[in-house]
Amino acid sequence: MVTIVADTTASLPKELYSKLGIPLLPQIIIFGNEEFRDDTEMDTANFLQKLRSSSILPKTSAPSPAHYRPILQKFTENGGSVVILVPSGLVSGTFRGATEDAKEFPGKDIRIIDTQTIAGGLGTLILEAQKWAEQGLNSIEIEENVKKLAAREKVYFLVNTLEYLHKGGRIGGAQALVGSLLQVKPILTLRNGKVDQAESQRTKKKAFARLIELVLENCPHDDSALISVSHCDAEADAKELKRVFEETLGISNIPIYELPPAIVVHAGPGALSVSYFVK
Repeated sequence: MVTIVADTTASLPKELYSKLGIPLLPQIIIFGNEEFRDDTEMDTANFLQKLRSSSILPKTSAPSPAHYRPILQKFTENGGSVVILVPSGLVSGTFRGATEDAKEFPGKDIRIIDTQTIAGGLGTLILEAQKWAEQGLNSIEIEENVKKLAAREKVYFLVNTLEYLHKGGRIGGAQALVGSLLQVKPILTLRNGKVDQAESQRTKKKAFARLIELVLENCPHDDSALISVSHCDAEADAKELKRVFEETLGISNIPIYELPPAIVVHAGPGALSVSYFVK
């Protein structure tokens, strides 16, 4: 039997993990000397409230061995396999930590996949991996399928400010925009697991419109797109994207996910993203 393991950066609702029986690992949110698990001790609403009242810019920390050990021990007993889908190793230390923690279980079938994505795209990969596990695929087949699907993902996102990505060290190829005299609104993407600039527009309105155009350029017009929308404190914009894509692509019930604290630390309030998979 194969157990799929996720962490909170996948942005799926916590109730969904419980319903599907997917073990969930936290990210750790750090405000000065205070630490909070973002699976049980802090949600996005509480995080935003604390962020706005704090003079300290929060940080994040990947799950520790103490978080992994009980899960790996439980689900590798009696020959069980574990497949852990983690966010891009270039924006999170989770891959590195999971790889080290798995060494404590020599001889066990534990596979850690650097999906090179995060948020809704990672959530989609987890849901697909869970389906494959329920269909009886083994860990090798699931790993191969996840990597093939991940290679077809396209993701675009908007942020209100580059400040959080810059200060958190996650800005990647968009570094050139920092300190620019131009008041630009960048459309960001992930390239090979790293944050990069796709385009820039002069206003938020134009960036939003161009984001829609970019998605419609190559997003499949059927459910194979596996399209999702993610946001933090931008619900109206997320709902508008959902409406436009459902009407234009002919896809129903596009999910909207709320970005968890561990992502908002680096993307900031107002972040908005779209993930989909090309043919």
